Amino acid sequence: MTAALLDRAARAAIAELEAADDVEFGVRLLRNTPTHEQRDPALLRRWAATADAFGAGLEPVAATARIVESDGGLAKGLLARYASRPVPTVELFTDTLALADELIDLLGWRHWYPAGSVRAAAIAHEAVHEQLHHGPRKKELKRALGHVVLRAGRHTLYGHVAGADEIAAHAHARTVCGLGRSPLLLTAALATAAEPQHGSPDGSPHGREK
Repeated sequence: MTAALLDRAARAAIAELEAADDVEFGVRLLRNTPTHEQRDPALLRRWAATADAFGAGLEPVAATARIVESDGGLAKGLLARYASRPVPTVELFTDTLALADELIDLLGWRHWYPAGSVRAAAIAHEAVHEQLHHGPRKKELKRALGHVVLRAGRHTLYGHVAGADEIAAHAHARTVCGLGRSPLLLTAALATAAEPQHGSPDGSPHGREK
């Protein structure tokens, strides 16, 4: 299915997505992440807003992974995928990128997503994940989120909030690539445009392999 073939229901669904703020997409991502199903919506929104602000505030980092391009991303529901072995590699799916650009033009969103920015945002998203999985940035994000799992005297142990790193990575990509809206809005619209080929508009189109 191409963006040009969006029916009335799909256009209405995308209009509803457009009306939501960027933090709401983070809330939806968390809500659809295992371990968060029963959490207080207010807590999810606080975590989403915190992760968004944290990612937006990170300094840009150069991509060091090898960049390769492949087809078949729509069938997988992916725009990009990262693998650390045998060498760090970011795989970009050209069919999903092409649909994204077609959809941006169709919806009049080019002022939010300039030409070439979707590809750049996918690379920036994957580049920042290394900071969020290793080193001091991982601990800083945990402290910012404030998910306390244990207190013992003066010591506090902060727990991992599943999905928060994804929100932070999307916010970072939005900021460093000069996007007007989060990539999460675009990917939710993409999922709607690609149905019934693939899934839900609430997930992330970035795969991760260790």
